[in-house]
Parts: sequence; structure tokens; C-alpha cells
Amino acid sequence: MIARAVLSLAVLSTAVVASAQNIRKLDGSHVSVAEAEQFAAKTLAANHVTGAQIVVVNDGKVAWSYAYGSRRKNPDLPMTTNTTTWAASITKAVFATYVMQLVQQGKFDPDKPMPQQLPKPWTEYDAYKDSASEILKDPRWAKLTPRMCLSHTGGLVNIAWMQEPDKKLRFHFEPGDHYSYSGECLNLVQFAIEQQQGKSLDILMQDAIFGPLQMTRTSEIYQARFAEDVADRFDKDEKFRSQTKRFPARASGNMTTSAADLGRFVEALFAGKIFDAATQKKMWTPQVQIHTLHQFALAKDEPEGMEARQVGLAYGLGWGLLTKTKFGPAFFKEGHGDGAQNYMVCFTRRKDCMILLTNSDNGEFAFQPLLETIFGDTVTPWEWEMYTTSAIEAARKVQ
Repeated sequence: MIARAVLSLAVLSTAVVASAQNIRKLDGSHVSVAEAEQFAAKTLAANHVTGAQIVVVNDGKVAWSYAYGSRRKNPDLPMTTNTTTWAASITKAVFATYVMQLVQQGKFDPDKPMPQQLPKPWTEYDAYKDSASEILKDPRWAKLTPRMCLSHTGGLVNIAWMQEPDKKLRFHFEPGDHYSYSGECLNLVQFAIEQQQGKSLDILMQDAIFGPLQMTRTSEIYQARFAEDVADRFDKDEKFRSQTKRFPARASGNMTTSAADLGRFVEALFAGKIFDAATQKKMWTPQVQIHTLHQFALAKDEPEGMEARQVGLAYGLGWGLLTKTKFGPAFFKEGHGDGAQNYMVCFTRRKDCMILLTNSDNGEFAFQPLLETIFGDTVTPWEWEMYTTSAIEAARKVQ
């Protein structure tokens, strides 16, 4: 069955190769483009991934781009490396990069407490009139800063609808005390910036990042220009889930993009085209060490994971960090959504990255073998990321 699947999808797989005919792995060895394509097609088919895009960056430049499978079914339309897909939480890291650009320009203070970021109490703004009513009563609100939100130490839930019983934001611990992933905290930072700059986030990031870097397939909201090449999303049985039309702009996860555009983004990041080296260093400086067993730990006393200690797992500003690996330090971000499983990791010593975007609930099953075999990444904390088969299956049972 797997062999037939590979053959049937071969006509839907495309590869775009830059100047190199070989991909350099993290240990300095090489894999040929032909071997990489063959392994990727076999692995993605075996794991029933509907469509995928892969980019590898060597020495700060895209060395290999590859697209597999379908962006749409009935009729089948091929995925390309320029197909617009839902980035999910990779949005958070790109947003944080934009925030740091503002910091360098002196337009935003990441250490000014949230109540001081705006001229009026947050409950006087329609967007937070109801949802913020509880946290504004809490004295801890006066301590919360954008830096804490960007490093996931703000003390809030990940998504507002997870907050029982009324979906109103509440603090779960002292801001800055420990790591606990929160998209809602990033949305607070977004709102503050939008009010200060007088524009919505989609316009701000288009003007500051996407436009200058010619990321033509990327936006914080759906654009009509994406219509001719946009990926639908599919479930674990490869059945249609949803079209990819994200509204409104949300720093926590509404960006759509392509692997080719993310390749341009990391090229520009490494080349210093987004901000200077000093600001880059600030973004990738650990703000909090992480010792939990899994990424979405809700409490400080969640069981410790050996993986986290072995690789020096930490969080910077918007990016996860591996601070002590045999390949040097790395920054990473994952994206997890319905019919959109994504991951990108970059090692700064030699400016090497691998970017994986999929339009399938099964995408995560393929990440470990693809990263290990094609990129030589043996240090990503697979269990913490919940990229192991057992972790993925366990997560599905509680959904």
C-alpha cells in the first residue's frame, strides 16, 4: 500500500532546488537531493500526510525546497512550496520578531507593564471590556509586561475559551515566575501595539516584514490573491476539514504563509535585514529555563523531563531555544492547529534550518524521521514537543 501511495502521489510532488545538489546535515555530512526527495515522499505517504512543504537552509541560504501531495482534493491539486498554508503558532515567533524590530526602533517598550501601555483602562476598550474584567481586578496585572508574554511566563491560559467557567482571563501564577504557554498573552501585546501605532496588525506586519521581504504568500489575514494556490486542511483520515481563510489578525496564530516565504524570512533574519545583531541577541537570550516533560504544562510542578535538561531547553522572546546541543544553540517554533501541523528549527552556528509545513492532522508523525534523516537533527526534544507516536496518540484521546 505504501509503495502504491508513493507512486500515485509522485505526480503531485515537486522539488525546487537552489544551487546545491546536496543538503548538508547538522553533523557536516551530506544527503543528496534525490535521496531526500525519495525519503520525504515515502515517509509522508506512510504517515498519511495529505500535503507538505519542506525547506532546508544551509549557511543562511535556502539549499533545498520540496513540496508533496495535495493542497486540495476532488479534484486533486498539487501542493507547491509557494502554496499558502496556515502557519498556526509559528505566527507567534514571526510576530515577536516584528515586536523586536519596534523595540530596536524605540517604538515599543517590552518592560513597561501592560496597564501603562495604554492611556485608558483596558476595560474601556471594546475588545477587552468583558474578557479582561477579572485580571484588571488582580494586583498581579500591574506586574505583567510584554516581555513576560513573549517568553510565556505571563501566568495566563493558552486560549481564552479554555478558561472555566466564563472564558474570562485570570492569572494562574505570579507573572514571571515560570514557563506556561499562553497565546492570549501574545494577543494582549498585539492589542497594545495596534492602539499605539493606530493600525491593525495585518497592515503593520505587511509594511514592516512581509512587504519588504517579498513574502507575497504571507499575511495575518486571508487575502484574495491567495485564492489560486491555497491549501485546504485535512483530518487524520485525510478527509476535508476546512478551507484556509483566517480572520481576524491574531498574534497568537492566524498568519498564513508558505515554506518558500519562511525561507526568505530566515534568510533575512540571518542576514541582519530585519534588525541588528544586538536586537537579535536579545530575542534569542533565554528568559526562562524549561524543565517540564511536555510543552503545554499548566503548572510549575509538572513532572520534569530529562530531554529539556539535556538540550538546555529555554524560551527567549517569541522563540523556543535549545541552548546546549552538540550542534550549537538553536531557536525553534511549532504550529499546531486543526489540519495544520508545522515546525521550524534553526541552528545559529552555521545558519542551518529546516522548515516543515503540512495541511494534515497527521503531519507531526513525520517530523522526527524527516528531521533526523534529511537534516541530521537528533536534538529536538521530541517528547516535550509531543512529536512521538505515543504522545500524539495520547493527545488525540483527550481532545
